[in-house]
Amino acid sequence: MAISASPAASPASARRSSSLTDPLARRRVPLALAAVVALNLPLGTVYAFSVFIRPLEDGLGLSRAALSFVFGLAILGFTLGMNCGPLLYRLASAPWLLAGSATLAALGIVLAATAEGIVQLALGYGALFGFGGGIAYVVLLQGMNLMLTGRRGLANGFIVSLYPLGAMIGAPIFGWALSAHGLRATLGGLAVTLAAAGLAAALLAAASGMRMAAPAGAVAGPPVARQLSLFLRIWLVFFLAAAAGLTVLGQAAGMVEAYGGTKALALSATTAITGCIAAARVGGGWLADRVAAPLVMVGAHGLALSADALLVLFPGPLLAVATLAMIGTGYGLVSGSVAAAIGIYWGAEHYGRLAGRLYAAWCVAAITLPVVAGRVFDLTGGYAAVIMIAAAGNLLGLLVAGSLPRRVPG
Repeated sequence: MAISASPAASPASARRSSSLTDPLARRRVPLALAAVVALNLPLGTVYAFSVFIRPLEDGLGLSRAALSFVFGLAILGFTLGMNCGPLLYRLASAPWLLAGSATLAALGIVLAATAEGIVQLALGYGALFGFGGGIAYVVLLQGMNLMLTGRRGLANGFIVSLYPLGAMIGAPIFGWALSAHGLRATLGGLAVTLAAAGLAAALLAAASGMRMAAPAGAVAGPPVARQLSLFLRIWLVFFLAAAAGLTVLGQAAGMVEAYGGTKALALSATTAITGCIAAARVGGGWLADRVAAPLVMVGAHGLALSADALLVLFPGPLLAVATLAMIGTGYGLVSGSVAAAIGIYWGAEHYGRLAGRLYAAWCVAAITLPVVAGRVFDLTGGYAAVIMIAAAGNLLGLLVAGSLPRRVPG
């Protein structure tokens, strides 16, 4: 695999930054960031999927494993969208790409709202919603990184925090709407919200002048270098954190109930855990601006590993909430620091393309441990074995992260 290395303070990098620091560019960055917030928040409600588990089980007669498959398929669709998005950069402008991808995601939720079985639910929520969200996500990432001039770690940490933040906001709203209006009306409301958010993001992107490629005449990036080992190690670190984190995100409510928690505690835990992940993603990016990103990843896996051990040794509802939040925080720190590492190691010009490849780890994670967790619950009614698997993964992630270079390879 050929990927580029970007020295942190090279003359070329400095010239590219200086070309983007004019007053007009600085005024346009907040508009572009508003577009990112407007669309990523409702798309991030995918992380609140666990709130829909019980209503879908009751309404469609589906098993926990089948619903875990739907969630995993949504992540697969998202990753495919991220990798297909860069192929569209030269075919349409950012506003049109955002409008089209948001429309696709909204149509997917409409299909899910009218589903009578697993096939339509998987096609709508799993495939279309995920694919449209992935395209929108990578378009916004690429556009924002081409406009950023400093604090890239913090900015990218904030961007990736919007998905769990959207879930934190969405979970209590969904909980209320499910009780007051039912499953189909709740999903219908989400579809309308996605369509409106897509329109707003497209208009904001147009006003900001968001681009998908560096302007003509910009200084070329550094020469291409082969860094397959670095890429694969970061990929593995991200995968191992995401496997545990996505299991918690996708099944937080069910996991808390399995450890003896009430439905009210389970719903509150879902909100709190997604909030922890959102804050940790910002924190991971912020820390990566100040210390070496691999050190952040080591600490994150260590935090999750300690939580795994506590939950195995002392199972219970309140400790389950605390330790699941710790596992989620570890995942968030890795996610934020990995987002920062893409820009540090490979540069802004290639951000969307490299992010799409790296987020394949997120996709594989979503269709492995979370699906296993659903199957284990169907068979045993608990999650103890899943937590032990997560502990092994966090230990391996800690060791691999420790092997990453502290400085940008030349």
